[in-house]
Amino acid sequence: MEEKQPDNDSEAVLGSSSTMEKVAAAKQYIENHYRNQMKSIQERKERRWILERKLASSDVPKEEQMNLIKDLERKETEFMRLLRNKICVDDFELLAMIGRGAHGEVWLCREIKSGNIYAMKKLKKTEMLSRGQVEHVRAERNLLAEVASHFIVKLYYSFQDAEYLYLIMEYLPGGDMMTLLMREDVLSESVTKFYIAQSVLAIESIHQHNYIHRDIKPDNLIFDKNGHMKLSDFGLCKPLDCRTLSSVNENEAMDDENIREPMDVDGRFPDAAHGSSWKSPHEQLQHWKMNRRKLAFSTVGTPDYIAPEVLLKKGYGMECDWWSLGVIMYEMLIGYPPFYSDEPVTTCRKVPCSLCIFLIFFCLFPLYF
Repeated sequence: MEEKQPDNDSEAVLGSSSTMEKVAAAKQYIENHYRNQMKSIQERKERRWILERKLASSDVPKEEQMNLIKDLERKETEFMRLLRNKICVDDFELLAMIGRGAHGEVWLCREIKSGNIYAMKKLKKTEMLSRGQVEHVRAERNLLAEVASHFIVKLYYSFQDAEYLYLIMEYLPGGDMMTLLMREDVLSESVTKFYIAQSVLAIESIHQHNYIHRDIKPDNLIFDKNGHMKLSDFGLCKPLDCRTLSSVNENEAMDDENIREPMDVDGRFPDAAHGSSWKSPHEQLQHWKMNRRKLAFSTVGTPDYIAPEVLLKKGYGMECDWWSLGVIMYEMLIGYPPFYSDEPVTTCRKVPCSLCIFLIFFCLFPLYF
């Protein structure tokens, strides 16, 4: 009796999930390696072309021109040699822990060779894999490597060992916008304009590279030593073609029984945590001040800055970042976010309702816009 041989064309041999992940990682590594290599060659040619064009239109003697071109070639060679040097965690001295998150830690560190001070983001690989955060970390690293803006925190090195992924970033010693608002309560209109303008430039710079930040909030607006603001924490950033926010699980879409209580004549909002009680703007400010520090150290976070289309799990784009910035501007001027409530669920209900009210007002009174 003849044994029937398996049909190789009809039966596909599938590898394990870990094998498929390794294959995908290897493929991406090779693609990124050659893409970066070609990009580096092109940038080197462009720098030489720019120098030659400037020298051709100047009165610099020929001999001096040749010296300048040779000097550029020498610097390019030194730069390429520097890129080939392997960086590891032993090249840095850890000074103090300055932050801790769900997936790792942030350390103040000093580069032993140069003495420069940096912030080291130390991410545990097993935590990233178990929480499905690999793509988020990859997107964060890619964005920081691509975007060159004075209003984005700089990435200097990225490397890894068997246990951790390391991002060596610019250290910003000026604190964050959350701390400033906790100290000042409200900002003047001129100061608000200044920081909002810098925020606009920061957000626009990442949008130009087809990324959405998705986590614009005062905690992520950091000040450098000169008081200028920079955008940080790109752990939730996504390419523009990504249409879902699967990582925000605590903000579930609201059901059809959304609260739609209007303001009363004194501008008070209903407080769902206390039945029919109402809070005046002054009471809102005092309550927000008491709870702001708790929110700053909470791992769950707050939905105050999240756009309505994200809360409703609808398709969204760049607009969600601009919505968050508008909420921050309101908080700078008034002292608390426009949709703040004692309970995050109530805030989640207020945000989509406010969008409906705005659309109705826009349809009824278009001349105001």
